[in-house]
Amino acid sequence: MKSTVLVLTALEDVTADRVVEALNERGANVVRADPGDVGPTLGFGFRLGGGGSVWSGRLRTASREVDVETVNAVYCRRPSPYAARFGHLPRQAREFAVAEARHGLGGVLHGLRGALYVNHPAAVARADFKPAQLQRFVALGLRVPATLITNEVEQARRFAAEHGRVVYKSFRGLPKGEDGCAGAIWAQRIEADALDDSVSVTAHLFQAEIPKSGDARVTVVGRRVFAQRIATPDGALDWRRGDWDRLVHTPVVVPEPVRTALYAYLASFGLVFGCFDFALTGEGTAPEDWWAIECNPNGQWGWLPDAPAIAAAFADILSKEEAGDRDDGE
Repeated sequence: MKSTVLVLTALEDVTADRVVEALNERGANVVRADPGDVGPTLGFGFRLGGGGSVWSGRLRTASREVDVETVNAVYCRRPSPYAARFGHLPRQAREFAVAEARHGLGGVLHGLRGALYVNHPAAVARADFKPAQLQRFVALGLRVPATLITNEVEQARRFAAEHGRVVYKSFRGLPKGEDGCAGAIWAQRIEADALDDSVSVTAHLFQAEIPKSGDARVTVVGRRVFAQRIATPDGALDWRRGDWDRLVHTPVVVPEPVRTALYAYLASFGLVFGCFDFALTGEGTAPEDWWAIECNPNGQWGWLPDAPAIAAAFADILSKEEAGDRDDGE
């Protein structure tokens, strides 16, 4: 029976669309499903025992079926949260249904023996904490801005006084508000005298501002590296804040020591893919010009100029056709 690439994501996902298209071009057998659709449009029956040592059975979407024993690769993109499916239920019933779906359906789909996961949800969860990311960057020899995580205003003031120009960054984006829309808090400069006791309410991340000459987004898929220098028309502190259509992208060479560190970073967390953000100083040509900011283990890349090549890299890995140790976009 032909092996299958299982793509787990929501219905509307243009990034996954690119990868599915590239897989289809390679003749791969692709099944796309959203675990968050559990119910009449997503059925399943899995068995274990009777002499077998792995789960068998079928996952059925509105248009396709797949025998889980044939799945040799899983692209875990961005499936819908289970809670969206059960939002109409009372709180207790809703939380029970979500937990059962996550541990039952999710437990099987996340434990397919021998399958390659890009990336496995457990690996993403381990790599999703910024303090762990920064510590790993340093351990691998990358430069990071001086950083303070605190909820004590005096520590924050001393840090600001020590470093002069200090930036505040949130750990996560804003959750959905009353209107159902999510939001973001962009990186912003902080003055010491603007800090008050409200700092004590929760954790805050402060970093010494890097006198950057630009930013870089580095997408690593397996052993393939795609790097773009990003500039804003107005020299904004946080390039994500403005009109993305006005961003200026330029391919940039990642210094060999930095590239080696990125491979080691992904391997240390059990990741196949990651989107790295760097602040660049000087010409951006020497390793010391590269300041590691963060890594999103399930980051966006569909908006980048080299998105078609990145999609091809995903398809190569998922279809077991990776073209060796090759770097692109440099």
